[in-house]
Amino acid sequence: MNIKINGKESAIESTQVSVAEVLKANGVQTVEMVTVQLNGAFIAKEQLESTLLKENDQVDFLYFMGGGSI
Repeated sequence: MNIKINGKESAIESTQVSVAEVLKANGVQTVEMVTVQLNGAFIAKEQLESTLLKENDQVDFLYFMGGGSI
């Protein structure tokens, strides 16, 4: 199956893969620090395991970083 991850083409061997599995395969260790978009729509963290990807889906991992002033 072919999908896009953060704008880059990616081929996945499996025909059934969840968003959570893609996160793990891409080295995301702290899922609570990542927001996930699937085809432009945000996915709730409790749905990451049950949301299966399809051919040509686009997955974006968004890391929010806090900052402050000096």
